[in-house]
Amino acid sequence: MADGEESYKGLLGSFRYSYGASDSRVYKLYVLVSALVSVLLALLFTFALIGVIATTLGASESITLVRSFFVLVGLLVIAPILAPVLLVARRHRKELGTGTTYDTALAVGGYLFVGALYAGLVISVPPDLQEPTTGLSAVLVDALYALPSALGIVPPLLAVVLIVVLHRRFR
Repeated sequence: MADGEESYKGLLGSFRYSYGASDSRVYKLYVLVSALVSVLLALLFTFALIGVIATTLGASESITLVRSFFVLVGLLVIAPILAPVLLVARRHRKELGTGTTYDTALAVGGYLFVGALYAGLVISVPPDLQEPTTGLSAVLVDALYALPSALGIVPPLLAVVLIVVLHRRFR
């Protein structure tokens, strides 16, 4: 086993390995941001799942499907954040290319996914929970509030497609 492969052990090892293997500063910052965002989202979904389980104790068996769907949504939110890290770690471990273009492109795609996730959340806020906005972001937030809530899924889906396109284009 090569020296680099020993330090690459699963998901957690991929963060450290790809951080050390990449020369892209944009990507290295993304590794830190994605680790933090992933941990926060995993905690959020874990605590929310505990709340769902606590409120549905003793309910019918169909509620089990709701709990499973909740876990699936959590995975679908966190997986695209982790994908650039895993893809870059794989690329460096298998020595599939050189240069920083691929690493930087996937990091940009990852950042755009996190931003798209936020935009999707803003779009899906129910009208009675929307707060008035001020400042520089007011125009953007008001425009997102004006969109139908069902369109909240569109920005994250487009960002996932972008990550796939960037992966295929720059590999």
